Amino acid sequence: MNKSELIEAIAKSADISKAAAGRALDAAVTSIRTTLKKGGTVTLVGFGTFYVNKRASRSGRNPRTGAAIKIKSAKIPKFRAGKALKDALN
Repeated sequence: MNKSELIEAIAKSADISKAAAGRALDAAVTSIRTTLKKGGTVTLVGFGTFYVNKRASRSGRNPRTGAAIKIKSAKIPKFRAGKALKDALN
């Protein structure tokens, strides 16, 4: 499912226009992004939790030359599925 299909599904299930559903989806994604950028977590009970994980710096290899390179540390967005979502899939 892509973004436009998700907007269409939201519009049908909430009985709102596609434009309103698109604005609602964009607002939700923006709010999640802003919270994660500040280092917070977003928990949607029954669905899951979005959080930020820190990846340590490490050494790697350039695949073309085989030379050793240093890979910087980074903050990575993660998602942990909630129990209700896991149960729905099994």
